[in-house]
Amino acid sequence: MARILTGIQSTGTPHLGNIIGAILPAIENSKDKNNDSFLFIADLHSLTQIKDAKVLKNNTYSVAAAWLAFGLDPNESVFYRQSDVPECTELAWYLNCFFPFQRLKLAHSFKDKADRLEDVNAGLFIYPMLMAADILLYDANLVPVGKDQLQHLEMARDVASRINHKYKNVFIVPEPLTTKDSMLIPGTDGEKMSKSKNNTIDIFQANTSIKKIVNKQIVTDTIPLEDPKDPYISTVYKLYSVIADEDSSTQMAKKLQAGGYGWGHAKKELISAIETKFDKPREKFNYYMSHKEELDLILESGAAKARKVAQATLSRVRNQIGY
Repeated sequence: MARILTGIQSTGTPHLGNIIGAILPAIENSKDKNNDSFLFIADLHSLTQIKDAKVLKNNTYSVAAAWLAFGLDPNESVFYRQSDVPECTELAWYLNCFFPFQRLKLAHSFKDKADRLEDVNAGLFIYPMLMAADILLYDANLVPVGKDQLQHLEMARDVASRINHKYKNVFIVPEPLTTKDSMLIPGTDGEKMSKSKNNTIDIFQANTSIKKIVNKQIVTDTIPLEDPKDPYISTVYKLYSVIADEDSSTQMAKKLQAGGYGWGHAKKELISAIETKFDKPREKFNYYMSHKEELDLILESGAAKARKVAQATLSRVRNQIGY
């Protein structure tokens, strides 16, 4: 049985890219009886950017509600809040003591954030070792990663291998989980959807808000209505194709290529697809955000299961390094 670990930061309500790129694939993996899924909300990581206690707490609830809204069964996986497992930060300290400073300086994410954030704190710098602790603490075999996180996983593998070489085999060295179907979810500007780029679509918003974002923020070319258009370079079509079924996507592509079908028509179909596909998850999301005590119970139960594994791993580490 493969143990698969996935975490999402609580920097805000998960957007369309988070849902399609991470949450839905993780939920599908959790349904496979051959998998042992550990799914967590990385609220400790979020502290590097968010210093408002109310915002951080509410973000954590919204991430939990999003997972559950899309059908995650907490009884069939280990679903927990990172900060409820103190063993994580202890292990992160041990890992920091075995990982070269010069290697941390090479982290792409730190360089990127240091160039554009006002609050460049030490937490951002040692972020990769906290992420490594998230993974190694639970003996994860597989970690789903995109290209932007691959370097962090390599650092986790590196520090695990360093400690395994110095002592006996302490850690399982995780492997990246990638799929042929992994895709870039475009934002409203055509670039990768990301909160930092302010190009996201929050599918939990009211339909009127989603309509406004699609119509005003997605820029299209000025090709006349009657002329043929290339759907494959269009942000509207790319978004539609990751939401709608294959037949509907093919039909839109044909209509754009034939002419007599404008971007306004395509946007209208995109809005309708978002409303239809995400109507029920939005209803469940709103329910959980109105019943946060239920979220706390679910997360606390998951943390209890996670800590059993974490404590066993940490005991193994302590014994090997001399504590």
